[in-house]
Formats: sequence, structure tokens, C-alpha cells
Amino acid sequence: MKAKDIQHLFWRAGFGENPKTFQRNTYKNRSQVVNDLFLRSNSYHELQIDTTDLNHFKDISLLQNKAKRMEFRKLTIEKFKEYNMLWVNRLMNSDQVLRERMTLFWANHFVCRDTNIFHVPQYNNTLRMHALGHFGDFVKAISKEASMLKYLNNKQNRKQKPNENFARELMELFTLGEGHYTEEDIKESARAFTGYNHNIGGEFVFRRIHHDYGFKSFLGHTGRYDGDDIIDIILEQKQCARFICKKIYSYFVNDIIDEDKVEELTTVFYKDYNIENVMRHLFLSDWFYDKKHIGSKIKSPIEFLVGMVQTVPVNFNSPKDVLKIQKLLGQVLLDPPNVAGWKGGRSWIDSNTMMLRLKLPSIILANAKISIKEKGAFEDSFKRYYSSPKNNRFVNVDVDWKTFEVSYGNRSYEELKQHLIVPQISNGTESYLKTLSQNSKRDYVVQLMSLPEYQMC
Repeated sequence: MKAKDIQHLFWRAGFGENPKTFQRNTYKNRSQVVNDLFLRSNSYHELQIDTTDLNHFKDISLLQNKAKRMEFRKLTIEKFKEYNMLWVNRLMNSDQVLRERMTLFWANHFVCRDTNIFHVPQYNNTLRMHALGHFGDFVKAISKEASMLKYLNNKQNRKQKPNENFARELMELFTLGEGHYTEEDIKESARAFTGYNHNIGGEFVFRRIHHDYGFKSFLGHTGRYDGDDIIDIILEQKQCARFICKKIYSYFVNDIIDEDKVEELTTVFYKDYNIENVMRHLFLSDWFYDKKHIGSKIKSPIEFLVGMVQTVPVNFNSPKDVLKIQKLLGQVLLDPPNVAGWKGGRSWIDSNTMMLRLKLPSIILANAKISIKEKGAFEDSFKRYYSSPKNNRFVNVDVDWKTFEVSYGNRSYEELKQHLIVPQISNGTESYLKTLSQNSKRDYVVQLMSLPEYQMC
């Protein structure tokens, strides 16, 4: 498999490739590389956080006390920071790169936000468990998750007073897309999901007394449907497969949609709704490796951060620092902006975030300071972190330069450039690179990561 193709595959199916990944795959053909990618992500490992010190708060009566509620809220915030960092570390260090990449993809599809630290890991691991499985089983599992039941108000969905929030988003954002259902379909679907609830531990509970057992007419079908029946009817619509495949194409291939290729993926997916099968078809297709797709996408903040650490390993000593970077870059895991999630593409870049992206490699890897001489929004973003002269580091990290040197010590500066920069480099950047000193690979890699071209994958 060609080096550029391996690089492209692992930026889209993972977060970049390091020399170990390249060496493992360079003498294999495409089928062997893709098979190995799926094999390594075949198993499923939960991402858990220890909450035993909060277990006593599961007693609802305890939270009726205002002081205890404030204490629980404060402790929960710290646990959220920890879990956020655990997820980022998993993305940085897991050998199951495809499963983790797919988990990140689905987190921005089945978008959900929760403030209950007992339920958040459960939802996150449901995404991880079903990431490469059967899409129908996935949707049904999501519909019963405590976090989703709360987020889209399905807990309040009862026979006497149906709540349509989940039913609407199920079709609009999760399965069919706008224009492929009617308002009446939403109303009838909401009736089918009545009685869905959960207990304090986050386990699904079906409240029979609140369920509407009457006949519902939905997408041309009539019956005494429950939520699972509604999802099965949705899956019968080829538009469901098409809607998901369009999202897959946009995320993994190119922001500019090729309808013919989407239809090709749709045909594969509609057969059995097996996520692994459609992703395998994608990664084995010749057109996936077309030059027009290589280096065509702007890295999301998480892709940018994790990819950087793939090259130069970094240990963040504080969850606050990891969270700080995500906030300033515009993507905080576990905290999507709304039910539609992050738009992606060009929305990742504005004058402030671009400036930070270009400076971040120096800030993290070379302990550079942020200049706040120029006034403006970017300065305002950092002011609170540099207001005290005692705080002379933007982030507290340990940079593992030894591992970097072991990995890249025998590589030329040209090979290092080829490894890090995915798109075609402009003439201006080429001229700039020729002026750089090649006496230190540490300095050189920081400078490469500070190029505009490094923002693309």
C-alpha cells in the first residue's frame, strides 16, 4: 500500500499514523491493512470513571438538602473534567483507533448532553459498544439511554400528554433527515415512545401505565406500535440508509458530497444496516484514495490535538488544561453546542481559533508563552490564564521527546515533512521551509505543526 494512502486512511479512520503504524502496514496490500484496522477494533473496552465516592448521592432524599445539592454539583463538575480527560487520553493512546474514531463520529450524530456523572459514562460506552455494529440495534439502544431520555424530554412523554421532542429529532437528525416525514408522523411516533423512563441507576424502565397502547399510523403503516416498532419501520425506508451514508461520506471522505458515491454506500448499508460492512466498503474503495480527497478536510479541534500527540507524546498533568484547550479551539467533548452537534468543516476556523492552532504546537511542546500585547478577542480569551505572573505556563505537560527521537531519529527532515503534512504544500510554504534550520528535529517538528497546511487532513 502506498505511503500516501496509508497516511490518508489513518487520518480518516484514526488520528494520524506514526512510524510504528507505517512500518506495520507498508508491505501489506490495501485489503490486509484494512482488515488489520478492523481486527484491532473488534473488541470493546468500556471507558469508566470511579464514582464510588459519590454513590451516597444516589439517595434522592439527600439531594433535597440545598447544601448537599451544591456539594454534589461541585464534585460532579470535577468528575466531568476527569472523564473528559480520560476520553481524550483514550483517543491519544488506544490501539483500537477505528472504534474510537467511530465513537467520536457517533457522538456528533446521536448528540446528547447530560449533567449526571452516573449516566454520562453509560451513554458514552453505548456509543462505543455499537460503533461498528448493527445500526438498528444502535438506535434502539440510544432511545432507551437515560441521558437521551432526559435530553430530549422523553421521560415526560406520557399517554395523557405526548412529548414530541425525541420523536422529531429521531427522524430529523438521527435517521431520515428533514422532508421525509410529516408532522402527523411525529405525533404518532411520539405516542409509540410513551412510557419510556429510567431508574436512578440509569437502567431503562418501561412505565406501562404511561404507554399509549392504541393504534398508530406511521409512514404508511398502522399498528399498536411501541418505540422499537417505529425504529424498525424507519429502517425499512432506504432514505434512512442514505441519510447515514451521506453523513459518513461528509465526515470520512469530503465535505463536498458526491451523490453517486453516497448512493453506492447506501446500497451496501441498506442490505443489512451493518456499520462495519459499509465502513469496510468505504476504506477498500479506489475512489476513497482519490487525490481530491487527500488533505481536503479541516481537522476538528480534537483531531488536531490528538494528531499532534500521536507524533510527539504528551502527558497532560491537569484535566483543566485539556478542557481549556478544547474550549478555546471550539470543541469540548461531552458538551456539544446543541442537538445538531458541531457543524464541522470551515466552522472550525475563524481568526481566533486559527491563531491558536498555529501557536499551540509551540505552546504545548516548547513551553512558548502567548503574547497579549495586541488587543482583541483572542487576547481576551487568554487574559484570565495569564493575569498572574506566577502562572508562567499555559499548560502543565510532560513532553516525551525521547519517544519522538526513537521514532524519528533515523528519518530525514524531508521524510518528517512528508509524514506530518498531508495536503500539497504551497510554493510559499516550501520557500519558508527552506529557510528553517535543520539542526534540531524537535524544533523542526514544532515548526511543521505550526504551518497552515498542518490544519488539513
